[in-house]
Amino acid sequence: MNIFRDIEPQRKRGLLTLFAAGLLFWSSLASLLPTLPLYVQSVGGTKQQIGFVIGAFAIGLLLSRPQLGKIADSRGRKQVLLLGVSVAAVAPITYLFAKSIPLLLCIRAFHGISIAAFTTAYSALVTDLSPPGKRGELIGYMSLVTPIGLAFGPAIGGFVQAGLGYPFLFAMSAALATIGVFLTTKIAEPNFAELTKSDSLFEEKNRQKYWQMLWNPRVRIPALVLLLVGLVFGTLSTFMPLFIQETKVNLNPGLFYSTAAVASFGLRLLTGRASDKYGRGLFISAGLICYSVSMLLLYFANNSNAFLLAALFEGAAGGTVLPMMVTLMSDRCEPQERGRLFSLCIGGFDLGIALAGPILGFAAEQVGYRNMFGLAAAVSVLAFLIFVTLSSKSLSHSLQFAIGRGKDVYALVSIPVAPE
Repeated sequence: MNIFRDIEPQRKRGLLTLFAAGLLFWSSLASLLPTLPLYVQSVGGTKQQIGFVIGAFAIGLLLSRPQLGKIADSRGRKQVLLLGVSVAAVAPITYLFAKSIPLLLCIRAFHGISIAAFTTAYSALVTDLSPPGKRGELIGYMSLVTPIGLAFGPAIGGFVQAGLGYPFLFAMSAALATIGVFLTTKIAEPNFAELTKSDSLFEEKNRQKYWQMLWNPRVRIPALVLLLVGLVFGTLSTFMPLFIQETKVNLNPGLFYSTAAVASFGLRLLTGRASDKYGRGLFISAGLICYSVSMLLLYFANNSNAFLLAALFEGAAGGTVLPMMVTLMSDRCEPQERGRLFSLCIGGFDLGIALAGPILGFAAEQVGYRNMFGLAAAVSVLAFLIFVTLSSKSLSHSLQFAIGRGKDVYALVSIPVAPE
């Protein structure tokens, strides 16, 4: 990680503290992944109601992201970070008092604000601190907080729930995020006034309405692809524990998520730096293919080895597509618009998660979990086709960019292409 040698000490300390806060934040959220669907089931939730409750997480995401993106651009990233970890610290305790589906829906939507705030501000702040020529490498390293948190969180959450029960589980989740709040207060962000100094271009971009920015070609296709990816991810996070339970396979659901996280970790170590050399498109395409393979494996899965192999492909996909999309958007936007453009692009992912629960929950009621994952495979293939044909200004440019043989025409910083 030689890149950290080139960063001044104060920024390096800020990055390390931010990394630690991110680990705690994601561990807190991930500890509920294999357990919350079962908790909803224990209070009487049907398959579709479980989908609604877990999907309600994205309602908070969608409703709060626009304003949070504006705050991150106008007042700085740290305020939004603090809001994210604070909500993550409060929400788990409130689950203990929720014994009805409507109340669980409300709490889950409130909990969603945490990830909207944290991911928007985290991505923008890391980009602020990144050297442009090595942006992919640094974002790749800093994005490791997600797979590490997703590796430890589900395993710890499943163990605590099985051994000590739901009260201890929710208390642990809240405690992890509370430590994250303390660490976040210690982060010193760059001089924000300098990053967003007034000029005619800045004033013009500030006057542009938030939702109008979605139709900008820099944002439109990444947001659409992430919407489809969100549908796939939402299906996994909501229904995987129940699918494993239904198939009677002897596998702890937490182990599925941990295996995926290990694969995600390995890919993030490699792809960030490689994307600085070969461009982002090649790795996004490969990640979308991995999502398709993972869903197909789940469609045919009937033993623990098949589930774990699917987890490896899903982890490879998540460890490639999400950080590469963030890096792609960092290439395409200026400091004073990062919060808004990141929130718009990642908002597509949020919407996919929100729709996954009710839509695919309905599909699960009608055709079963297995066929639902077959449908998710088709969604993954559609995302791949959209990216390779529409990611640039023409079909030819899109194909070249998607296979690493052409530059991103929308990038503000030129990224090399693969050598012939």
